[in-house]
Amino acid sequence: MKGRLFCANWKMHHGPRAARRFLELFLRSYNGAGDRRVWFFPPAVSLTAVLEMIQGRAGLGAGAQNVHWEAKGAFTGEISVPMLVEAGAVGAIVGHSERRHIFGEKDEEAGKKARALLEAGLTPVFCVGEKLEEREAGRTWEVVERQLQVLGDLPPSLLERVVVAYEPVWAIGTGRNATPGDAAEVHRAIRSWFAGRGVAVDATVVLYGGSVNPSNAKELLAEPEIDGVLVGGASLDPESWLSIVQT
Repeated sequence: MKGRLFCANWKMHHGPRAARRFLELFLRSYNGAGDRRVWFFPPAVSLTAVLEMIQGRAGLGAGAQNVHWEAKGAFTGEISVPMLVEAGAVGAIVGHSERRHIFGEKDEEAGKKARALLEAGLTPVFCVGEKLEEREAGRTWEVVERQLQVLGDLPPSLLERVVVAYEPVWAIGTGRNATPGDAAEVHRAIRSWFAGRGVAVDATVVLYGGSVNPSNAKELLAEPEIDGVLVGGASLDPESWLSIVQT
């Protein structure tokens, strides 16, 4: 799992037609590298289109922005893990701050989603991060640790496959971002948390997210504690995204 990982969270942008056009433009110029992977997380209606466009391309993958922990049932509007497996997805984003703070997703629900993905052999990109008032109160690690705690009873063989995305809520879509040093401090604490549960320190993949763009990506990725990035707005334009993934 090690090596650079670049995740594009398209949120509620790019339907199937726009997704195909994006990939056409992106793939014309993208030169894959063995030390990095690029994953796309489009809206559900565009996932199949993206998977078709990147089929057979080494290092490229796509997943869902959300998933339900039940395999099937009367859950209108939800997507199951078996559906993602059948589609060929790499995994799903879990616990994004917008799911937590806009849609009321609880820590325990994020934990169930991550467990379901792991048991199916898929990867959860598990998001953690504090709000501005929590950061100013010196509670950053308290919040992040609480969010991680729902994974605490998983065996090391599953925990080591979790990708963690540290996204300080105050930096998402605001134009503000944590300094590389700020991010590194939290990333080290996250690695230590996993190490305390039997996962090798160098096995844990920790991404940074929060107003990442072509201008600050190089500085962020120069920090050894940052294994990659989870990007929202700057991933919506092929040229901008290409600049970031080829940093």
